[in-house]
Amino acid sequence: FLSFTSSILKPLFTSDDNLQKNIKETIHELNIPVSTIKMNTQLLEKNITDQKSLKRLSRIKEASNNLLKLYEDMEYNIKKEIDKIEKQECFLDELIANCIIKFDDIKKNTIIKSTIPHLNLLTDINGFEKVIDNLISNAIKYNSKEEPYVKITYENNILSIFNKGEKIDTKNLFIIFDKYYQSDSANDGFGLGLNIVKEFCDKNKIVIKIDTFKDGNTFNLNIKNILK
Repeated sequence: FLSFTSSILKPLFTSDDNLQKNIKETIHELNIPVSTIKMNTQLLEKNITDQKSLKRLSRIKEASNNLLKLYEDMEYNIKKEIDKIEKQECFLDELIANCIIKFDDIKKNTIIKSTIPHLNLLTDINGFEKVIDNLISNAIKYNSKEEPYVKITYENNILSIFNKGEKIDTKNLFIIFDKYYQSDSANDGFGLGLNIVKEFCDKNKIVIKIDTFKDGNTFNLNIKNILK
């Protein structure tokens, strides 16, 4: 029976390995033309002074950056599925600062304050960045219309992200991390952000809790298991 089972399953495992290999090689090849476009765009920018041409180059540059981001996300998701994500060292304050910068163009008049110590982490950097990005994005999206405010702090292993705004209804606290959940369907998005947050936290033993207040909400992450 074992011999018979092995003879049937072996080609399937081989096929699966080959598929993973082909996907990874294809994704790697995608990076080459995108990087080439980006590099040549930067070279052209140095020699062109015409404003119309510079605007066109700027659009090409932005599009290539978007393609590069898609490539990085695709590569990360494949590695995540086959459990081959390598943990790396980084600093909490630097990672948070980099995440905040991404929202400069969309935060409008939202004030984001961050007081984070220089702590060393050992984690899946890409995955943890996605967690912080999604929490900041949500904090901006569901903020108060009057004097919108986000505060990011750290104390006793707890990383906290507070946003001023409407208090989350108690009944929604049980379903807020469900896939496709949205408290307001009028908002952009697919309701995947907090599900991604919860999935990463569960996998990396990060306890996540929500504190609700009359004037806002705080997402608390206990990151002691990723502190180096």
